Amino acid sequence: MQMNQAMPTRCRLVLIMPQDDSTGADAALAAALSGGDVASVILPQYALDEVAFQRLAERRVPVAQAAGAAAMVAGDTRVAARTGADGIHFEGGKAELADLIERHASRMMVGAGGAKTRDDALELGEERPDYIFFGRFGYDTQPEPHSRNLSLGRWWAEMIELPCIVMGGNRLDSVRAVAGTGAEFVALSAAVFAAEDPAAAVREANELLDAHAPRFAEPA
Repeated sequence: MQMNQAMPTRCRLVLIMPQDDSTGADAALAAALSGGDVASVILPQYALDEVAFQRLAERRVPVAQAAGAAAMVAGDTRVAARTGADGIHFEGGKAELADLIERHASRMMVGAGGAKTRDDALELGEERPDYIFFGRFGYDTQPEPHSRNLSLGRWWAEMIELPCIVMGGNRLDSVRAVAGTGAEFVALSAAVFAAEDPAAAVREANELLDAHAPRFAEPA
């Protein structure tokens, strides 16, 4: 998985855009990305129809890319292609994922989410997506990451080489718990976009990761 770097040396930050299609959220994204290292931005479709989602992605994909972050579209695959996104985030079954990878992997990244159990994750992992995501968009309503996501992330990081992203909580210091699992990426949403200063939030998250995240071994 590229995610704007071949392999992270420590757990890196992924931003999940909230359910807000306003220009204010566009500005918050630009501000957040100015605050420091962000591997990727995931743009969920939520309840938007295809036309509205494409308009949203047309605004936000270039903002992410200009800051050096990979723009991942979660939803309509046609929107991902039309807007020049770097990848597709998919939540569904193994067969659908396999078809998506076959059709799109030569042109863009394909990440997989929606796994609630180890068996779910292993089934999706057999198709070799660019990453596995543990968590649910919009459910970072508590200060700490969900215990199931932490458990799955720790197990995955110990057993499987394929990178994983684990959803953090709505407090910035939740990145420490995720980094402690060995996951390559920690996702934040409310912790950054509900903050008074999204740039400062990203800066603080990176400072916490610099100070506390384990370093990954260099490839042989």
